Amino acid sequence: MKRVLLPLAAVAALGLTACSEKAQNETGEAAEAIAADANATMGEAASDVEAATDSALGTAENAADRAGAAIGEGAREVSEGADRVGNAADAAGNELDK
Repeated sequence: MKRVLLPLAAVAALGLTACSEKAQNETGEAAEAIAADANATMGEAASDVEAATDSALGTAENAADRAGAAIGEGAREVSEGADRVGNAADAAGNELDK
C-alpha cells in the first residue's frame, strides 16, 4: 500500500509545482499589464498638463498684449489731451497779449 501512495504523492507534488509555476506566470503577467497601464496613464497625464500649461500661457500672453495695446492707446489719448490743453493755453496767452 505504501508503494502505491508514494507515486501518487509524487504526481500530486508535481501537479502542485506546475500549478504554482502557472500561477506565478499569471501573476507576473498581471503585474506587467498593471505597470503598462500605469505608465500609459502617467504619459497621458503629463501630456494633459503640458497642453493645459501651453493654453494658460497663451491666454496670459494674449491678455498682456491686449493690456499693452490699451495702455498704448490711453497714453496716446493723454498725449493728445495734453496737446489740446497746451494749444488752449497758448491761445489764451495770445488773447491776453492783444
